[in-house]
Amino acid sequence: MTLTIIGAGAMAKAMANGLKDRYTLEFVVRDIKKNSYLKDEFLVDVFELKEFDITDKNIILAVKPYALNDVATNIKGKAKTIYSVLAGTTIESLKENISAKNYIRVMPNVSAKFQASTSVITGDKSKKDESLEIFSAIGDTFWVDSQKEIDIATAVAGSGPALLTLVAEAMMDGLVKEGMKRVDAISITNSLFKGFAPLIASAHPALIKDSVMSPAGTTAAAYGALEEGAVRSSFIKAIGEAFKVTQR
Repeated sequence: MTLTIIGAGAMAKAMANGLKDRYTLEFVVRDIKKNSYLKDEFLVDVFELKEFDITDKNIILAVKPYALNDVATNIKGKAKTIYSVLAGTTIESLKENISAKNYIRVMPNVSAKFQASTSVITGDKSKKDESLEIFSAIGDTFWVDSQKEIDIATAVAGSGPALLTLVAEAMMDGLVKEGMKRVDAISITNSLFKGFAPLIASAHPALIKDSVMSPAGTTAAAYGALEEGAVRSSFIKAIGEAFKVTQR
C-alpha cells in the first residue's frame, strides 16, 4: 500500500519514520524546494500541493488544523481514505473540505518517530482493521467509537508527551536544586522514565505508589508536597482544558 502524507512538519516526519519500513510513502508539500531533503531522508517521491490529484489515494493529512481549507483549495479528485491527524477537526469538517470514500481520525504523538506512539483512532468502521494495522507501525493503537472520545483522548495521546516533559524537567531541576550536577540529573531522570513504562503497564498506579511508600519515608514526604501543590488536581484540570480546545 502507498500512503500519501500531506504535510512535512514534526508529526508528519515522526510518522514517516515508523511507516517507511512497512509502506511505500510519498510526500505532498507546498514548497518542494524547501522540502527536497525528504527525498533523501525517506527515499520517497515529493510532490507539490497545488493541483495534486488525490484520486483513489490513501491520504494521511498531517497539517495544522487551520491549514485544512488551504489544502482543500489546492487539491483535486476523490481519495480512497483520508486519515486525518488534525486535532479537534471533525469528520464532518473533513467531508465539507475534502472528497473521499472513507474518513478516519487519528491522534498519534511525536513518539511515532521511535515506533512508540499512542494512537487513538475513530471513523468509518469498515476501515477499522486497516487503520489499526497501519498505525500499529508507529506504536500502540486504540479504537474508540465516537469523536468525543478521541477529542478527550487528545489530551493524553497527543499532548501527553508535552505534559510529561513538564514532570521530567521539574524532577531534573529538583535534583539540581539540592546539589546534583545537571548532567547526572538528566541521566537519572531519563532512566526513571525508561523503567517506568513496563512498571505502569504491569499494575494500577495506586498499587505502585503503595508498594514504594513506607511510613514517614522519603516517598511519603515527596507525595505530601505534591498534594499540597494540588498537582493531581492540576493534571485533571489540564486534561479538561485540552478537551475544551478541541471543541472550539
